[in-house]
Amino acid sequence: MIVYKPVVAIKAISFDLDDTFYANWPYIVEADKYLRAYIKNKYPIAGQLDSADWLQIKKTVLKADPELCHDMGELRAVTLTKAFEQCGMRADKLTAAVKDCFDTFYYKRSDFELDAKVHDVLKSLARLVPLVAITNGNVNCEQIGIAPYFSHILQANKQQRMKPFPDMFNLCASLLQIPAQHILHVGDNLEKDVWGATRAGYSSAWFAYDRKMDLRKESVATLPHIHLHDLNEIESLIRAC
Repeated sequence: MIVYKPVVAIKAISFDLDDTFYANWPYIVEADKYLRAYIKNKYPIAGQLDSADWLQIKKTVLKADPELCHDMGELRAVTLTKAFEQCGMRADKLTAAVKDCFDTFYYKRSDFELDAKVHDVLKSLARLVPLVAITNGNVNCEQIGIAPYFSHILQANKQQRMKPFPDMFNLCASLLQIPAQHILHVGDNLEKDVWGATRAGYSSAWFAYDRKMDLRKESVATLPHIHLHDLNEIESLIRAC
């Protein structure tokens, strides 16, 4: 553990999920690949769309509604809808097809298990202070088995903008009824998590699961309060504050 800034008493902890507890990108890539194969097999009317086609449809959707950038689930659902419409799918089939494909992707992107160590840490910390998940993504916390550890799970959407916007940090403090300065946010991204949390009045801890943590190779907006080498260090930090 490296302490860059003093931390006041920690009365709650918020956690980022993707790339903090697991390496997220491989699961997204695999889920996208699985969904394309699923569409090609079950909905051949859209099966001929290639990666460039899907990307262009997504860009068109975002141009029409830029705020969808804050809601990965809704963005995918609208993109699927526009793609199927563009391919001439019958209107009476559209809603069910989009739901089917969205559910297929959502299940596949959350079809993994966390390291037992992550469960041990969360279980231990949840006995000490309230825990909240704050994520820009849409992993299914029930499916990956971590939902019981959290009093609240906040996912970005058009009303609660993505980190580093303060929306979800402010909502977390409000739901917990704990002043922001007494909440520690733990995450892998030095802009979205560390800078976002610090700007919202939180203490911040930097921890990345998916890569070697080398500040010289990161885009740094502000230093974290704490640089963790292991999630286990959080418990000793709580007890020391």
